[in-house]
Amino acid sequence: MAEHKIAPEAQGAAPTPGETSPAGSVLLDITDGVATVTLNRPEAMNALDIATKNALLTTLEQVANDPDVRAVVLTGVGRAFCVGQDLREHIALLSARDDSLWSTVPEHYNPIIELLTTMNKPVIAAINGVAAGAGASFAFAADLRVIVDTGGFNLAFAGIALSCDSGASWTLPRLIGTAKAMELLMFPRTVTAAEALELGMVNRVVSAQDLPAVVNELARTLAEGPTLAYGSIRRSVAFSAGHPLSESLAHEGDQMAVTGASQDHGAAVAAFLAKEKPVFQGR
Repeated sequence: MAEHKIAPEAQGAAPTPGETSPAGSVLLDITDGVATVTLNRPEAMNALDIATKNALLTTLEQVANDPDVRAVVLTGVGRAFCVGQDLREHIALLSARDDSLWSTVPEHYNPIIELLTTMNKPVIAAINGVAAGAGASFAFAADLRVIVDTGGFNLAFAGIALSCDSGASWTLPRLIGTAKAMELLMFPRTVTAAEALELGMVNRVVSAQDLPAVVNELARTLAEGPTLAYGSIRRSVAFSAGHPLSESLAHEGDQMAVTGASQDHGAAVAAFLAKEKPVFQGR
């Protein structure tokens, strides 16, 4: 199989700053309970300048707090999912010794990852191309990852002498194990879609033509499911990753109490007794 070549922007070259499509750098569509959040800087391979990070954070806050949203899809326009930090803007801030250069991690990246990983509804990353740096980390924060067969990942941080951010140190080892995560973080290279599937970085590899339909089916299935239960499962898995068994069991018990008192659980039990398919309201 031919090696997938990552785009120059993902290897450290800088996209042109300020390249934002007329519709805005982040798009939001909410249809039938599915919120699709789309990074919309295709000319810059969806690199993250400050304006885009602010827009993404605001949009994720909106969908996280919207009770009508029951599943979230994060994707990009063009040939890249997201190549991470906008390096042209980064270089300008570095030259100016602007303090905002380093405040972007706590002000933007950290809350974005917190929202992606903890919102009380499932998140799918529809990876339409290259995902590098923080862009890769955004994908790792989702519950499910579907990638096009021409896509790939690159943990490009060390290539420009930076540590990792956006939760990569937390999510990546849990997906593929500590040893492999350390290798990819310290020796950045392109991980093709096929290798990502083999490593467990993604759930499915599809053609670009099939990506919208596959993701739409997954998202609509989740949107019709027990949203509160999905949120509790997310919290339980995250909690148990950093706590001993006894505390994890207690936390599971708490989440079972919450979901056991939900409307959806009552509807599921009634449907089971009636030998019918349950209809979930997400509450």
